[in-house]
Amino acid sequence: MPRYRLDLEYDGRAYAGWQRQAGLHTVQAAIEQAILKFSGDEISLRGAGRTDAGVHATAQVAHADLTKAWADDKVRDAVNAHLQMAGETVAIIAARQVPDEFDARFSATGRHYIYRILNRRAPAALERGKVWWVPKRLDHEAMADAAKLLLGRHDFTTFRSTQCQANSPLRTLAQLDVTRSGDMIEVRTSARSFLHNQVRSMVGSLKRVGEGGWTADDLKAALDARNRAACGQVAPPDGLYLSGVDY
Repeated sequence: MPRYRLDLEYDGRAYAGWQRQAGLHTVQAAIEQAILKFSGDEISLRGAGRTDAGVHATAQVAHADLTKAWADDKVRDAVNAHLQMAGETVAIIAARQVPDEFDARFSATGRHYIYRILNRRAPAALERGKVWWVPKRLDHEAMADAAKLLLGRHDFTTFRSTQCQANSPLRTLAQLDVTRSGDMIEVRTSARSFLHNQVRSMVGSLKRVGEGGWTADDLKAALDARNRAACGQVAPPDGLYLSGVDY
């Protein structure tokens, strides 16, 4: 069966996350339904990252096995046509046939996320649901300095959802940068893989540093506690984007 890699983006506001769930509107199910209408194939799509409800993606990757070999552009355009007809906020950016050994999830060697914070007194209008609005002025430089303490290999139990199904809380964080451009603060982070809610948990704790409630030492103490109760606020899903996958 020909295997196709799909590169895609989506606005996550309308979805209960990536993963198919009975009775819920999910990104995976929306694409599977579009593929069924196009090709007649009932497939199980595998994605590189299982984003939560409300989380967006600018560069998600998935793969699908079809019974017939189609031209790459045909797969992209036909699936997009059915997604549009269904009113889905998902778009296939590119589709291409790949070797059977390619696996969107298990072949990935790195994942990248961006978290966007709108830091101004006025609420978001044009980007409502796509940023975390924080009206209190944040010290992004303090956040950036504290973020360095989370780099490297650690036990991230503090920043891990109690529902996380990963076998180990150990992860190696390769990047955690905090920058500001005008009213927008961006947190960019990279790792081979992340724990459930890890990025949002780290961002929420960094926000506490930025508003002066925590020092960098407090953030380090929370990490070292290896206790979920020591985590700061978990940032809402609105500002989180899966922004890249490495292979």
